[in-house]
Amino acid sequence: MHCLLKTLLLLTACLHGTLTAQETTTSEPLNRLFETEWQRTLRDNPRWASQLGDPRYHDQWEDLSLDAIERRHLADRQTLSQLGAFDPTRLTDEDRLNLTLFRKSCQWRVTLHSFQPYLFALNQRGGIQNANALADSLQFDTIADYQNWIERLRSLPVYMHHTIDLLRLGARRGIVHPRIIMRRIPRQIRRQIVANPEQSPFFKPLRDMPDSIDTADQIRLKSAAAKSIREQVIPAYRTLLAFFEHEYLPACFEKVGIWQIPRGNDFYAHKVRQFTTTELTADAIHEIGVREVKRIRSQMEEIIREISYDGDFAQFLEFLRTDKQFYFSNSNDLIAAYRQFCRRVDPLLPRLFHRLPRVSYTIQPIPAQLAPDTTTAYYRPPSADGRRAGTYFVNLYRPEVRPKYEIAALSLHESVPGHHLQLALAMEREDVPAFRRYTGYTAFVEGWALYAEKLGEELEVYNTPYQRFGQLTYEMWRAVRLVVDTGIHSKQWTRQRAIDFFAANTAKTQHDIENEIDRYIAWPGQALAYKIGELKIRQLRQIAESQLEDRFDIRDFHDVILKNGALPLDVLEQRVQRWLEMQKDR
Repeated sequence: MHCLLKTLLLLTACLHGTLTAQETTTSEPLNRLFETEWQRTLRDNPRWASQLGDPRYHDQWEDLSLDAIERRHLADRQTLSQLGAFDPTRLTDEDRLNLTLFRKSCQWRVTLHSFQPYLFALNQRGGIQNANALADSLQFDTIADYQNWIERLRSLPVYMHHTIDLLRLGARRGIVHPRIIMRRIPRQIRRQIVANPEQSPFFKPLRDMPDSIDTADQIRLKSAAAKSIREQVIPAYRTLLAFFEHEYLPACFEKVGIWQIPRGNDFYAHKVRQFTTTELTADAIHEIGVREVKRIRSQMEEIIREISYDGDFAQFLEFLRTDKQFYFSNSNDLIAAYRQFCRRVDPLLPRLFHRLPRVSYTIQPIPAQLAPDTTTAYYRPPSADGRRAGTYFVNLYRPEVRPKYEIAALSLHESVPGHHLQLALAMEREDVPAFRRYTGYTAFVEGWALYAEKLGEELEVYNTPYQRFGQLTYEMWRAVRLVVDTGIHSKQWTRQRAIDFFAANTAKTQHDIENEIDRYIAWPGQALAYKIGELKIRQLRQIAESQLEDRFDIRDFHDVILKNGALPLDVLEQRVQRWLEMQKDR
């Protein structure tokens, strides 16, 4: 009884920030704080909780009211204060790592709040205009699953009201996106305004209900959903469309770049540090990008000479963009090619890895309503409960502009050995706090996936010069990002200048280039993470190969990189150096 009372008092003191460093002598209070904060994260982000497979919030949207946003910020500050009560020297090595990572993420959120990023309530790649897409991540097996979805439909007007409030406040304070990208959104909103509720994207889960639900219940649920769509959902989107076209769009910037908002340069510097997990400046990253573009360009020109192409670099890029031999004429053949390539890679993975994920992945088309305004592909992790596999989404919109020679590099990035392998392995770790299993650092996650593209050489899956050129195109794409992202947001480049630089150095099609540039405009700093992360992983591999020589085993190296999940790059480097020291001692 005495021990139980002591533990409860210790936990209470920790959660209220009253522990001194000397009093925090065990890992239990720290791990309980992690669990408390994880539960708060799920409560505050019900859509994400649903995507993870947590059913407790299946009937809710996020509370986007200003009061709720301020409450969450205050809670973050209190948590940051509580973390200061823990003495790292009294913790295990694993718990010291947990404390370091959790504190870093919490500090980033607290700092970011002062820039009011919540006023960017939507952009052309996502927001309430595409809220129906959540259903594609959910399981609909029981009456309760459908009732929860219908409850979400009924409460969507409140979610819409708060979204419009944030956008209106952003317009007043000059915290808005450029008009060139926001012009895409009215078309997305109009897809939600349908004459027949059963044609609404929100009705999709009810169109094919399981036989385990009897006919009477199916009729009742469909009727309730249609009623909510007709009376709540569609009117809410009509309100959004009128506000967006008549009030918000006119307030958006004519020029591009985050430098235009209040404290825009400071905001960008913060996002650069957060996304790259480094102290690199925008100018330094810009120069790294220029050097990488030059290096990769020389390798691309070697391939052009290898195939004896009769023309200059620009002509070769135009040849790749326009020659019909490099494109499918229909979406069925395109997705079949993606699936065939991934089936070829899967059995080769043991050459490079000791451990592989238990959970599988599927390859699916990007939803049709999203495809015109989004990028070539993306990956969605499996659900935490294991009921939904990982999903590699590929863009089938206009297959005639999606090159065959990109399939290999893109698939290695998004599926295996890229995102699916890394993220699924992290999620399957049961000996670390939930925040390490389900969240991460963009520089690591995307850096690993870009590094994985290069592993195609060791897996021997780049069989033609065009596929190798495709891999270099994708590597060049990420190097170009360093130049154009910093160019737009720090050096005040125009959108057209960024597009021209992109087109001059990659074989990407004009459609893809414009979507990519608009993505960077809407998401400052995120595009920097890929190449910065990949360069660090490559550097660490070169160090390991040099120091271990014939004792270097690529599977051991990959195990060290992946076994702790996603890490900031400085922490990753420390872990690799420690491993190398252990190898030397042996």
